[in-house]
Amino acid sequence: MPVLFFFFSFRLGHSRGKPHHVAQQLANDNLRLRRKAGQLYFHEHVRHTYRVAELVSRDQTSFPRKTHHGVNGYPRNACGAGGTMMMNTNANPHRTKSKRSRLKRVVAVDLFSGAGGLTRGLLDVGVEVIAGYDIAEECRYPYEYNNKPAVFKEKSVADVSGLELATLYPVNSWRILVGCAPCTPFSKYTQGLDCTANDKWGLLHHFGRIIAELKPDVVSMENVPQLQRHKVYLDFLATLKKHEYEVSVHQVNCLDYGVPQRRTRLVLFASRLGPIKIIPPTHQLEEYLTVQSALRKLPKLKAGEVSSADPLHRSSGLSKTNLRRIKNSKPGGTWRDWPKELVAKCHRKKKGKTYPSVYGRMKWDKPSPTITTQFYGFGNGRFGHPEQNRGISLREGAILQSFPPDYQFVEAGGEYYFKTIGRLIGNAVPVRLGAVVGETIKRHLEQLAVEI
Repeated sequence: MPVLFFFFSFRLGHSRGKPHHVAQQLANDNLRLRRKAGQLYFHEHVRHTYRVAELVSRDQTSFPRKTHHGVNGYPRNACGAGGTMMMNTNANPHRTKSKRSRLKRVVAVDLFSGAGGLTRGLLDVGVEVIAGYDIAEECRYPYEYNNKPAVFKEKSVADVSGLELATLYPVNSWRILVGCAPCTPFSKYTQGLDCTANDKWGLLHHFGRIIAELKPDVVSMENVPQLQRHKVYLDFLATLKKHEYEVSVHQVNCLDYGVPQRRTRLVLFASRLGPIKIIPPTHQLEEYLTVQSALRKLPKLKAGEVSSADPLHRSSGLSKTNLRRIKNSKPGGTWRDWPKELVAKCHRKKKGKTYPSVYGRMKWDKPSPTITTQFYGFGNGRFGHPEQNRGISLREGAILQSFPPDYQFVEAGGEYYFKTIGRLIGNAVPVRLGAVVGETIKRHLEQLAVEI
């Protein structure tokens, strides 16, 4: 730029005193040079801006393989909630259409949102979430308090229309629709039962109906693997294919993505924009998180106690008999390790002897069992604390579901009901799995931006 400026000055200086036509020619030459210099500066400025935007985007949206900071290894990966697309440094700045597409916001609506596990995960990797729908009023406080500015809408998905959702998305945004339809009718715990009369059975049909009406750019659905055996699932797939979605279905071991529990889930992605597949695992076998890595630092409790530092860190009480039972329980063991007088009558029967997966302690060096809605009860599964004589606390269950350690489920001064909070935690999509869903969608859209 200094060289060009010197050249302008030189040419301008020599134009003085020249004949009119010569002076005019020099003036025209100078104008062309100024324009050329301006274009060079513009191109250099745009190239620099694109590079800076890309570096910022990479810094904010990177999905960590493994985190070693924060409380119990579960920090909020605060990447901002903007969701701005990463720019392509090789793009032509004059291609207005492709530039606009990169600047589209990535915005989601969460159906069957519950307390906000999936929403929290999406927010943690930079996907905006504008609303969560659920019929349970007790979801409102944890959803809105922990996931601002997302808004909770107490409404059955059966009563939601695509037109209603269309009004929520901002102009010039990628429309993302996610949800985990209630899995109770399809769970392994209800195998052999006729659940078709269950009100929750048809909710996946309504999910499909909304997709047909709204036609979002990308869809993700999470549920239990057993769902694939049912016609309602096949109907859902047919709806997606009818509306020209590219579909991929994955059976996900949550341990592969940093959730410290043995939990396998069905995760589906569908895109109208092109093929989409889940991101590779972030944790290998030797990196799996354990009960110890998740819970070791929490304050000690006795059965029935509440932590003075965290009211959610509370354990349910135990009867005298159950207190004796847990004292005789080994980490990773079963009720078969107890003295005969402590064995429940139902387990003494021939049929009962085949059910060892209750009244068990967790092991420090292993992942936890699948967190259910009744994880707080010692007799409801292998939910005994590894060394303290109690069942795990509500906070411990939430952390094993990868909720942040400060995630609030009850407003200040509110009542803590084990059954209600246990349902909110146990039914949630693990937050880390929600982050995997969000990162998969973002990378899919970023790849499209590169290819434009």
